[in-house]
Amino acid sequence: MSTCLGIYIENNLIKYAKLSKENNIIKVEAFNIKFYDKLEEALEQIISETYSYRIPISINLSNEIYNYFHIFSLLNKKDIKSVINTEFESICYENGKNKEGYDTRYILVKDLEDKEKIKAIHISANKTDIARKTNKLEKNRITSISPIGVSITNLLEYENKENVIIVNIEDKTTITTIIDKNVYNVDILKEGAEEIFQKINQKENSYSKAYEICKSATLYTSEALDLNIAENDYLDEIMPTLYEIAGKVRKIINENMNKIDKVYITGTASVINNIDIYFQDYLNDTKCEILKPYFLKNLSTNVNIKDYIEVNSAIALALQGLGEGIKEVDFKKTSKFNDFIQLMNTDIGGSKKTTSTKKKNFDFNFDLDFKTSFSKSERAILRTIGGILLLLAVYTAGTMFINNEINKKTDEVKIATVKQEEQILNLNKDKSSVDSRTNEYAKLINNLEAINKQIANNSKTKNSIPTLLNQIMFVIPKNVQLTSIQNTEGTHIVINAEAKQYEQLGYFKAILKTENILTNVTSDSAVKENGVVKVKIEGDII
Repeated sequence: MSTCLGIYIENNLIKYAKLSKENNIIKVEAFNIKFYDKLEEALEQIISETYSYRIPISINLSNEIYNYFHIFSLLNKKDIKSVINTEFESICYENGKNKEGYDTRYILVKDLEDKEKIKAIHISANKTDIARKTNKLEKNRITSISPIGVSITNLLEYENKENVIIVNIEDKTTITTIIDKNVYNVDILKEGAEEIFQKINQKENSYSKAYEICKSATLYTSEALDLNIAENDYLDEIMPTLYEIAGKVRKIINENMNKIDKVYITGTASVINNIDIYFQDYLNDTKCEILKPYFLKNLSTNVNIKDYIEVNSAIALALQGLGEGIKEVDFKKTSKFNDFIQLMNTDIGGSKKTTSTKKKNFDFNFDLDFKTSFSKSERAILRTIGGILLLLAVYTAGTMFINNEINKKTDEVKIATVKQEEQILNLNKDKSSVDSRTNEYAKLINNLEAINKQIANNSKTKNSIPTLLNQIMFVIPKNVQLTSIQNTEGTHIVINAEAKQYEQLGYFKAILKTENILTNVTSDSAVKENGVVKVKIEGDII
């Protein structure tokens, strides 16, 4: 039986889960959440409480950075690695960073936009951050360090080919896009549970109490409009963050080339009641649900499944430590370095050379008298010498023939190269003449296109505001009011709207897009003042 303790560490919170695996049956032996002031003391308590002094420990990477490189698929592994290192070195140079200060890993997937290329998901982390975290557990066996944006996929078990997104709302939010069972993209948002906790902590002065408030909070949704206001006193601290996250998820779904079948919600913020329904309202036809570890589906236990879900990140890390998931993203060096020392006093056969002046006397005791017959050992030696001489002669003749042919082909190549260079020189002269004429025509075409474009824009924007107002009049929700509408430039429109609830403004924004009233619809973060929610919506006239 193999065992691993997964520890997910955030700024004020630790999640841990101890898992055991035997005959492909996985069990959760211990798990919990702990708020801390001193990290070392909290980790020692967890090790003691779970009796994990000698078992492997798997922890999360901190402040990892994702970059994406597109590489030709025909390159070999060595060249692919070289290209990736060059690309990362270029990024470090542009940002004034020292490449040697980062530890890196990468995984390769198909490039959905170009079949002739592959996509490298490159993950880098500061070596100092890694060392600082591992030093907190230097007395224990850290066997795995992995980014949660990738290892969170360990909780899924794919039955069919499906495309999913995992929204892990921890201190920061990681949005992991999985296409055809492969991790294809990881987005990191600054918005997350930490932002919510800090807002509540300003009122309650306690992160643990802020966590309990989130667990008891219930989101207003289309299916839960009759809730008691007293149960939702802190929605003003919770809703803006979730609104931003939901908007980003919807944008990723809309921009994805493949249809997303399902969205899973997990992380600290997943304890908020109705969060899955809230996201479902924003994501329309895409099914949304809370992420449950796959091995708990058929596991009989007295523990509420929601309690396990609270420590999903720790469970995912423990699974990584048990050998599941993508091993290429493990930042813990597990390879062993073996030093092979070649002794100068050792023969090829393995016996040591002797420094003694005593020599072995290989005396065959025969005279080179051709009148006498050779012994068996003498005939064997002569055959060996003859064979060696014959092979040497054949090798010499073959080498001379090959060298002669190479010299002939080399001369032919030189002659052909001279002819080709002459033809290229003539072609370059012709090309220069054609290019000069092409540039003249290109300038004329650009001038015509600019004039036509200006004429088209003038025609398109004529009477744009009255037409737009007429369209909005028939679709605007009852409780949404427009405070201003401007045609800032070209076909671009800026609308300032307000309502009493976030959902009403979100619904209005969705109508502008789905009814094809505006394209490229975007909005800023909604702001609530004096009981009124205000938002600025931008888009282009179709």
